[in-house]
Amino acid sequence: MRPSSAAAPLGYARSMLRMEVAGEPAELWADKAVYLPRHETLLVADAHVGKAASFRRWGVPVPRGTTGGTLGRLSRLLDRTGARRVVFLGDLMHSERSDAPGTMEALAHWRERHAGLGLTLVRGNHDARAGDPPPWLGIECVDEPLRLGGLALCHEPRDLPDAYVLCGHLHPCVRVAGRARERLRLPCYWFGTRLGVLPAFGEFTGMMPVRAAPGDRLYAIADDRVLQVAG
Repeated sequence: MRPSSAAAPLGYARSMLRMEVAGEPAELWADKAVYLPRHETLLVADAHVGKAASFRRWGVPVPRGTTGGTLGRLSRLLDRTGARRVVFLGDLMHSERSDAPGTMEALAHWRERHAGLGLTLVRGNHDARAGDPPPWLGIECVDEPLRLGGLALCHEPRDLPDAYVLCGHLHPCVRVAGRARERLRLPCYWFGTRLGVLPAFGEFTGMMPVRAAPGDRLYAIADDRVLQVAG
């Protein structure tokens, strides 16, 4: 895994960064998804659609509009990349309680807007509880790994001897310190020698601080910027 000639030097920020992963050109977007131009495929991990609705069903007061925000960012990425296929790297739906009427209506409108788009879900641990999405969404559901060129697309981190793994599940972030001694947590991309982890795409998800090994590359996301912070 290495940056291409168009990649940013350490400390340089922009809304998209080009890299090469296992021989595959890749674009890391500040909207927390990876685009593979050779395959016209957008990779999205941990959307957790319907998570807020699930919490409200348990009586937990949480923000509204998170599904709309998640789907809106996905539409923006499709417009900017021209992707013809989306592969969800697990945890598309949060739980079996995610099928609230408002959530399903938002998904239906989004799917109608992108009717010709190919959709594939690599099942994750939350998908096992939520079940496969409704058939009317037209999503192909598969178990990991899904092979794509020299890549293996998974939900959970794993080691495969014959492929570079791209996955989600961990919701990685990095801690950064400001000049006023404040500390922030920023979602990030995390690339090791044989494994790359995407940030969680959903609007309403937690984050786990990265424990990077020497030589790992970390790319933090701050607003509409991708910033290399290690490697």
